[in-house]
Amino acid sequence: MDTSPATSKTSASAALLRGCRTASTDPRDRARASTDRSGYVSPSIPDGVVFAGSIDEVADTLRRATELGVPVVPRGAGSGLAGGAAARAGDVVLDVSRMNRILHIDPVEQIAVVEPGVLNAEVNEAVAAHGLFYAPDPASTAICSIGGNIATNAGGMWCAKYGVTRESILALRVVLPDGRLLDTGRGTIKGVTGYDLNALMIGSEGTLGVVVQATLRLRPKPIRTATLVAYFPEVAAAAQAASAIIAARVQPSVLELMDGKTLEAVDAAQGTDHAARGSAFLLAQTDGYGAELEQEAVIEAIRPFASSIELAGDAEQAEALMAARRAAIPAIERLGRVSICDVGVPRNRLAEAFSGLEEISRRTGVRIFTVAHASDGNLHPIIAVDPEASITDGAAKVALAEMFHLARGLGGTLTGEHGVGLLKRDWLEEELGETSLALQHAIRDVFNPNGILNPGKAI
Repeated sequence: MDTSPATSKTSASAALLRGCRTASTDPRDRARASTDRSGYVSPSIPDGVVFAGSIDEVADTLRRATELGVPVVPRGAGSGLAGGAAARAGDVVLDVSRMNRILHIDPVEQIAVVEPGVLNAEVNEAVAAHGLFYAPDPASTAICSIGGNIATNAGGMWCAKYGVTRESILALRVVLPDGRLLDTGRGTIKGVTGYDLNALMIGSEGTLGVVVQATLRLRPKPIRTATLVAYFPEVAAAAQAASAIIAARVQPSVLELMDGKTLEAVDAAQGTDHAARGSAFLLAQTDGYGAELEQEAVIEAIRPFASSIELAGDAEQAEALMAARRAAIPAIERLGRVSICDVGVPRNRLAEAFSGLEEISRRTGVRIFTVAHASDGNLHPIIAVDPEASITDGAAKVALAEMFHLARGLGGTLTGEHGVGLLKRDWLEEELGETSLALQHAIRDVFNPNGILNPGKAI
C-alpha cells in the first residue's frame, strides 16, 4: 500500500490539516481510515484525519475544504460494509466518532437527541431505563454508530416489524460542504411542510452533507415476547417456511435465517451444536400482548417444513438464540477476509435466492455463507477468501456480480441496507437506469457542487 499523499493534492490537504487542531497525520490513523469492515482496502492511505469534537469543528473543516478544493471522506465507527468510508491519497478524513454524546432523552415524547458517534447499542442501553427502545439494530449494534446507520439507512433484526433507520429518524442537523447548517425533519411524528429532505439525507452515504445531530424516534419496550428457533433439512425449506409466515399474515418482530455453512461457523466459534440439529436455522420472535398467540400462528405456518421446533422457555434462552444470530458475521470473519454482501429479493422468492447462491458458490469456487432478514427478503451472502486474497477482483468479484444479477433476475435489488459505497458502483446504472442516475447526480450537485464530499461513493 502506498503511504504517501497524492502530490497534486498535497499542499491543499496539508494546509487544511495545519489549520485543524484535532488533525492527525499519524500513518496508523491514516491506514485505519483507508478501509472499513467491508474488506475493501484502498490502494493508498489518506493524507490525514480530522477528529472533530463539535459541530463548529465539522463546519470549519468543511468550509476550509471547500475553499481549498480538498476531498473529504466522512467517517464514524468504520463498521461499514461497502467501502463507503474508505479513503485514499488526496483525501482528508473527517472522523466524527468523538461526537458521541446522548444530548437529551424525552420519555414522554419518546425521542432521543444524539450526536453521530454514539454507538447503536449505547442508545438502547440509555433508553431501556425508561421502558423504551430504538428499533434499528444491525447485527453490528455493539460497534456501529448512529451516524453510519443514517448514512446507509441501516436495518437489523427488528426491522421485520419496526422498519429501518428511515422510519426512526424524526429530524437531523447536517453540515453542508460550505459549512452551512441545515435542519431537516421536525420533532413531531407527522409533518409534510416542504420536500422531505430528512428522508433524502438518510441513505445518502455522506455525499450530501455530514450529520452532526439526530432526533431518534423511540418505541415502547414490548410487554411480552415469545421466541422460537426451527431447524430444517435444507436451507430452501427454511426459506419456504419464512415465506409461509409472511403468507399467513403474521408480523414477527424478528425473523432471521442462517444456512448450514453459517451454523457450522457459529458452532466452531461459540462451541454450540446448531449444525447437528439441521442444515438451516430460522429464528422467529413475536411481541406484544398477543405474542404467544402470534407464535402459535408461526408454528402452524412452518410445521410442514421444519425438522424440529424449539421454544425459548425464558428470557435467557431467547437472548442466547438472538446472540447466535448476532455471532454469525464475527464467526465467519475468523475464516479469512470476508465481503459481507447485501441483496434484496421479493419475500416469496427467498428459496430461489438461496438455491441460486449455492449454485454461484459451486460455479465460482468461492465460499459463500448466507444469513438473511427473512421478513423483508434482505439476504447477506458473505464471501470468505484467504486472508491475503482480494475481494475486489478475481473469483470474488465474479461471485459478487453474479449475486447482483441473481437478485435482479428475481425482481430484487443490489443492496438492501449496506449501501453502494465503492464496492457496488459497477452495477448501479443497470439497476437505476440512465434517467434516474442522471437526476440523482443533479441532486447531489445541488448539495455538493464542488464534489468534495465522499467523491466516487454511492452514485
